[in-house]
Amino acid sequence: MHGTVPSEAKSDVFSSITSKIVSAIESGAPQFVMPWHGGILPPTLPVNAATDKAYRGVNIVALWVDAMSKRYISGYWASYKQWQTFGAHVRKGERGSIIVFYKPLDQPELGVQDAAPVEEQRDSFRFVARASHVFNVEQVDGWTPPVPEDKSIVQINEEVAAFIEAIGADVRHGFHGARYRRDLDCIEMPSPEMFIGTPTSSPVESYHAVLCHECVHWSGAGHRLGREFGKRFGDKAYAFEELVAELGAAFLCSAFRITNEPRPDHAAYVSSWLDILNHDTKAVFTAGSKAQEAVEYLTTIAAGNTSA
Repeated sequence: MHGTVPSEAKSDVFSSITSKIVSAIESGAPQFVMPWHGGILPPTLPVNAATDKAYRGVNIVALWVDAMSKRYISGYWASYKQWQTFGAHVRKGERGSIIVFYKPLDQPELGVQDAAPVEEQRDSFRFVARASHVFNVEQVDGWTPPVPEDKSIVQINEEVAAFIEAIGADVRHGFHGARYRRDLDCIEMPSPEMFIGTPTSSPVESYHAVLCHECVHWSGAGHRLGREFGKRFGDKAYAFEELVAELGAAFLCSAFRITNEPRPDHAAYVSSWLDILNHDTKAVFTAGSKAQEAVEYLTTIAAGNTSA
């Protein structure tokens, strides 16, 4: 299967990707171990081998799920044609992984039969979802991934600590649990020494993973991104915000190459996440988009304060 998806399959891109993610959550739900948690995949974001850019939003999750199910240890992906530009080739019989991308929708030039569901609207531009297939480097012959920069745990922890300081969040320690308080606009955290290590993470990594989760909540305050979900999710809006924070923390942890550990209170949300995703095939796309927006907002603030 090559890089593009037949037109009859394009309208099903939302349900196809959502069903894979739901299956991955269900398979890990009893232990609250999602595909993006530590111990299953390398702690890195999936990257397009041709552009050297990380994938975004729900495509990160979709590629993590496929990498987990197929046991790929490399995070490099590209389309059939992109691999050809390297002189590499996808091995016969290999099947691609579906990703989604958005193109501007020019309605006067599109017939009804050509229109896919509109997922986003930005200013006066409307975007239409299109599906494509990409292949992992482990499905390809003729290309060797670059050797990643080798950073020590100390370096990584210093980078995360500097990032947290640079975003300017009011982080307070000494509490029994972790949460973002909108009424006080602060993050409450247990003391760092209260965190313990696991088979896949150090105590410091566990602490940072939880703190990243709360920082995503912090980004959604009304005077920041103003993240609200309204009637579409009704009484599930709180659980949906937790899914956004879960994904955002996973994206941040992968960017920093620290292990993303499941929060102790995941049990309260897993069933709600599944209920939302099973009833709304576009929900995970919205969650991925909002998580990506939060991460970019936080990294922009950090970069600005660091360079000032």
